[in-house]
Amino acid sequence: MNEEILINWSPQETRVAVIGYGAVQDVFIERTLERGLVGNIYMGKVTRVLPGMQSAFIDIGLERAAFLHVADLLPNLNARHNRESGAEEAVAAAPPIERQVFEGQSILVQVLKDPIGNKGARLTAQISIAGRLLVYLPQDDHIGVSQKIPFELRQDLKGRLTRLRGDDGGGYILRTNAEDASDDELGQDITYLRKMWQQIRDSSKRQPAPSLLHAELSLAQRALRDLSTQETTHIRVDAKGQLAELQTFAATFTPDTLEKLSLYTGERVLFDLYNVDAEIAVALQRRVDLRSGGYLVIDQTEALTTIDVNTGGFVGVKNFEETIFKTNLEAAQAAARQLRLRNLGGIIIIDFIDMTQESHREAVVVELKKHLRRDRTKTMVGEFSPLGLLEVTRKRTRESLSQILSDTCPTCHGRGAVKTARTVCYEILRELLTEARNFNPTQFTVIAHPRVVAMLEEEESGHLSDLCAFVGKPVSLQADTSLSPEHYDIVLR
Repeated sequence: MNEEILINWSPQETRVAVIGYGAVQDVFIERTLERGLVGNIYMGKVTRVLPGMQSAFIDIGLERAAFLHVADLLPNLNARHNRESGAEEAVAAAPPIERQVFEGQSILVQVLKDPIGNKGARLTAQISIAGRLLVYLPQDDHIGVSQKIPFELRQDLKGRLTRLRGDDGGGYILRTNAEDASDDELGQDITYLRKMWQQIRDSSKRQPAPSLLHAELSLAQRALRDLSTQETTHIRVDAKGQLAELQTFAATFTPDTLEKLSLYTGERVLFDLYNVDAEIAVALQRRVDLRSGGYLVIDQTEALTTIDVNTGGFVGVKNFEETIFKTNLEAAQAAARQLRLRNLGGIIIIDFIDMTQESHREAVVVELKKHLRRDRTKTMVGEFSPLGLLEVTRKRTRESLSQILSDTCPTCHGRGAVKTARTVCYEILRELLTEARNFNPTQFTVIAHPRVVAMLEEEESGHLSDLCAFVGKPVSLQADTSLSPEHYDIVLR
């Protein structure tokens, strides 16, 4: 398969799309104002040491001084003990902070937590640099493995990494997605991380405190590091300045991507040319149409995601069973792609159309697994349940596309439906009767959505007149377009 990576850059937002098999396979979005400081490495200056709190304030060039606790200043041996045995014992074994730092001292630190409210950023002096497969611990010699990797694979991975690391030292943690990595892939990550650390060290010797030495990679840089593979033929960028920055980055850290980079100069917008914005629009809808005439209905909830497969207008050419089978095969391919596009994680339940033949069910599972193999995020597929449901799990890696681009509807509050105008009319009539019994106003004014007011004036006018006669009070109606269809006010005069 040949892939292309498209990078659409603007000062406020960067968008990356992966194109494969003639269609959009992945979409990533990063907004400038929402980028945090976590992972950034600074040369800071100690402005104040607080022995009573065993902490220090560090100037890293932000509006507020950042906070560094003694637990994050531990030497390597105690730092490892901190991870394995708990912080209290490790802190007890460490020298007090006033014997480790002093006011005016320059110190290399990394942001652990972003500033919140009136609190400054939380720092650590134990530096870690994340790669695609590994996390590099340049001040340590420990090799760790993600607990999510099966136990039987950990020792093998640890041995391979020890051999690949050689005598250059430094500690590493194997990330979950390194489970199936080859020696070449691990070696490339080691080379990348060591180059990054060398650049940081060189900058620390030149830059005065306070100064930023290393910012967490931008989305465009991560695309070069994480998304580009041997199948990637072109990486197209639509901004000249961004291309120059990526070429500089690629020349040092990802040289295999340098020749793939090019500037897009076409008249049409890059994402429009490849139909990316249209695909994003579809990925924000519940319904996804299939070429055959069938369709998927995708509902994302807090607990899980459901995908319902329907034949729609597809009637087939042979028999009903064959129609169902072909629809389910197409749905398996579309569902796998939508999981990537929407970045849906956790438990996914797919309700394929019922199939009577076991061979058809097996073929649908094989088709789904085949298309899920293109997914960079780890997925697992179960077997059909007795009720004909198929369970899929997909690791949560970031917010879903819907969570990034959408807010919960302020009218229905995420229910996906609102009360009918007639339902609201009857609620108003009941409330008018209650208010008339509890109070003794001279008249009522109902302020509601125009559709509700129209129904009270027309179809429900008889019921409103009967109520007015019963309570002996007049009711006036006022339409307000700013109100949602469910909301109304009753004013007593």
